[in-house]
Amino acid sequence: MKVKVAFICVHNSCRSQMAEALGKLFASEVFEAYSAGTELRPQINQDAVRIIKDLYNVDMNETQKSKLLEDIPTVDIVVTMGCNVVCPALPSKHREDWGLEDPTGKNDEEFIKTAKIIEEKVKDLARRIQNNEIF
Repeated sequence: MKVKVAFICVHNSCRSQMAEALGKLFASEVFEAYSAGTELRPQINQDAVRIIKDLYNVDMNETQKSKLLEDIPTVDIVVTMGCNVVCPALPSKHREDWGLEDPTGKNDEEFIKTAKIIEEKVKDLARRIQNNEIF
């Protein structure tokens, strides 16, 4: 059975959504990617959607939506995105914080930088899971 990973932050509209998309794109053979937050947003951050589509040809509007913590299954690993406020908590066997700044409201360069960091971290997480470095 595949490990389940939840990428979480408060609004589940930008960084955690990007992480879910890139988790599905780059690590689906290693883990199931989910994202969620403590507050719903009517739509995913459209700058994030545009950047992920430009960089990776994945349309998050079609495949993802803002979800609450209780909307996702029980997970093995929780990754918080880097909350300046109180990060949401979910029960898990492993938890880590990626300390990412929220690019919301910033220019495309910030979104691209954030996407590339998430891509690297997703691939690294997949590698650590495969190498049994986490549990």
